[in-house]
Amino acid sequence: MLRVMTWNIRTGGRERGGPDRLDRVVAVVTEQRPDVLALQELRDFDRGGLLAEVAGRVGMVPHLARTFVGQPVAVLVRAPWRVLHAGRVRRPFHHAAARVVVGTAAGPLTVFSTHLNPYTGGRRRMEADWLAADLRRSGGELALLAGDLNTLDPTIDHTERLAGLSIPYRRRHLRRDGRTVDTRAVSRLLSAGLVDLYPAGGGSEAAGFTVPTRHGGAEFAPMRLDYLLGTPAVAAVTRRVRVVRGGEADRASDHYPVVGELELTPG
Repeated sequence: MLRVMTWNIRTGGRERGGPDRLDRVVAVVTEQRPDVLALQELRDFDRGGLLAEVAGRVGMVPHLARTFVGQPVAVLVRAPWRVLHAGRVRRPFHHAAARVVVGTAAGPLTVFSTHLNPYTGGRRRMEADWLAADLRRSGGELALLAGDLNTLDPTIDHTERLAGLSIPYRRRHLRRDGRTVDTRAVSRLLSAGLVDLYPAGGGSEAAGFTVPTRHGGAEFAPMRLDYLLGTPAVAAVTRRVRVVRGGEADRASDHYPVVGELELTPG
């Protein structure tokens, strides 16, 4: 069984002038023990050996994708799973998109870790189109897109939920008319043939919210912004998807991790 996990750890697990949450982040990863881990908001992980330090603490091999604007993202892989190729999607993402190919007995599994633009729906939609195009070119039959998509689920009515947000934060999730909820990024990825693995894995709407946590998240109402999306072949081998709550996960970040279990073996 392949266990995958995606998590936005908020500003590298550290607050400038505030608390260091990295021990809590490491504790959650250690407890969940994913085989493949997609991380977002890795501020300062591209300097000073921080990435190698954290990867060593959780017993995984890291593959980082840098960005010139926002924060890096990464995919970490645990032995005996074998990395066949690692790189990034070469487009001007606000944050970044890492692409790692893992060997499985069913064939290569392409894993994307990404964090879409947090500020405007138009840019999120553009970044989603870049990901869909890259997936068509290089994803193969088994592909998994994991990350903070900053986009609301297109199958749910969010009107009442957004009404509780302050105007600046509400605008991030609305189109230019100021009324229509902007779900285009996830919609584009689903239209490209990906499957939302959370409902496919039996998850309920209420249990699927990934923000906010007890650590914070004033810009959020209870909502799902973090996703595992897979090709139909990946959906067919997905057995369970859940949001990790409780313990250190409540205060390690402003996002909760999402964990999925796929019936795949190393190859």
